[in-house]
Amino acid sequence: MRDVTHDVPAPHRRTFLKYTGALGAAAAVSASLSACSSGPQSTNETGGGDGADRTLTAVIGYGNDGSWDPTQTASAFCMAANNHIYEGLLDTDPISREPYAALATEVPKDPNSTSWKFALRAGAKFHDGKPVTADDVVFVFERILDPDTQTLAKGFFASWLKEVRKIDARNVELVLKFPFPDGLARLTLAKIMPKHVFSKPGGWDEAIKGLAIGSGPYRQTAHHPKSNTTFEAFADYNGPRKPAFRKMNWLTIVDAAPRVAKISGSSAGAQIADNIPYANIGQLESGGLTVAGGAGMNNLFLMFNTRHKPFDDVRVRQALHYAIDTEKMVEVALKGRGKPSSSFLDESNPSYRRAKTVYDYDPDKAKALLKAAGVKGLSIEILAVNVSWIVDCLPTVKSSWDAIGVRTTLSPQETTAVFTKMDQKQDYQVVAAASNPNQFGLDADLIMHYNYGPENLWMQYTRWAGDSAAKALFRDMDRATREPDAAKKTTMVQDYIDVVAEQAVLYPVVHNELMTAWNPQRLSGIRPQPYPGINLLQAKWA
Repeated sequence: MRDVTHDVPAPHRRTFLKYTGALGAAAAVSASLSACSSGPQSTNETGGGDGADRTLTAVIGYGNDGSWDPTQTASAFCMAANNHIYEGLLDTDPISREPYAALATEVPKDPNSTSWKFALRAGAKFHDGKPVTADDVVFVFERILDPDTQTLAKGFFASWLKEVRKIDARNVELVLKFPFPDGLARLTLAKIMPKHVFSKPGGWDEAIKGLAIGSGPYRQTAHHPKSNTTFEAFADYNGPRKPAFRKMNWLTIVDAAPRVAKISGSSAGAQIADNIPYANIGQLESGGLTVAGGAGMNNLFLMFNTRHKPFDDVRVRQALHYAIDTEKMVEVALKGRGKPSSSFLDESNPSYRRAKTVYDYDPDKAKALLKAAGVKGLSIEILAVNVSWIVDCLPTVKSSWDAIGVRTTLSPQETTAVFTKMDQKQDYQVVAAASNPNQFGLDADLIMHYNYGPENLWMQYTRWAGDSAAKALFRDMDRATREPDAAKKTTMVQDYIDVVAEQAVLYPVVHNELMTAWNPQRLSGIRPQPYPGINLLQAKWA
């Protein structure tokens, strides 16, 4: 991800940190939309109806007041909702991530070509009734590729996509800089939006706040920040994922206890909920619910300020990782639903290889590294997000660091507060937070560029991009992106991940599972995701 701080107005420059849900909680949105309404949850639709008219009610454990702009959101709630509202030329299966034709009529037959041509689906319409045209496709990609506009999506496309051309009203061509077959799956991250709506002055600001008009199977009918968002089946949708629910109501309940209560018992007010706490799995299963999840990239990471001594010394960063009793963290905080990290990637990733540097619990090695670095009497304040499972993990970090003579203070805060400090370039020592780049895809090149790169926002937070080791890493990453041979590319990625592991500037401590619960007597076709949110495009009433 790239951040052009000198060119971009502050509200756009700060969108990622201000509105992100990938990190846990979301921030407030002060203005309501003319097309939306706000109010207490009790005044909003929460279910009801019989048969086909029933409203599916879902509980999402992340805020719905993050950015809804598909080109730059990392909000778990908003990304999940946008997958039901918008379409890409291609979209991907939520589990396998295999691309399928969405707005386009077919997947290109030659993934290695540097020219992909797409015909748009005949009769495709936006939710306001206007037809989807090639102009809308070009409009979105021009925004993503615009060097003067900062979007999260730019980091997923700019390295390999040269331009998008209109052939005629229903046909477009994507011109690549070099063969890049992984790009097919990434097209789901370029949701096609109506030019006639979002090109108007202030249009992108409205998208951030919650205005969502796509061509997908569900249209947004109301949006109540910090409460709920409602959807209705789009009658004119003629694509491959037909809506099975006439209405949906997604509640945002970030606190664990009320989220679990909403799906529990005979009077449960919802049929499905994500982000289920491990401690509640048995309770929900005994009540007849199915609880399932999957291991993926969800992780607790540590991020160091390399301009704050002694964290400029790689030995200090390594020492603090070696000092953490990760097995205890998995057992106590995660109830066995996780693994100590043995690479930046989780073990189920297709490109996974155990890193050359693995931070198995070794307090003696940690002490030796601190001594070699000449560090004595170190005191650390851990600036942490207050996501519930992260807070559960923090005492293990503190007790582990205290045990090697590092006086440790925990400072969990709202996610917005933590990353506002980062954006304002305030001094800090160590940040502990959660992340899951699987929201964007499975390919390792995407995951690593999300976190590392010379203009990447994360690297600005770490103040590390100018380091000689960082510059060499970024060159290796660029070479791997351009490598045409798939096996050779995988090896190149694994090799530079070894450097990322050794440097430990921003690195996962544990990878953990994310759990989803649902009522199998009411719903079928549910496939739990190993990343935040839900996908109901292949679900139906039981």
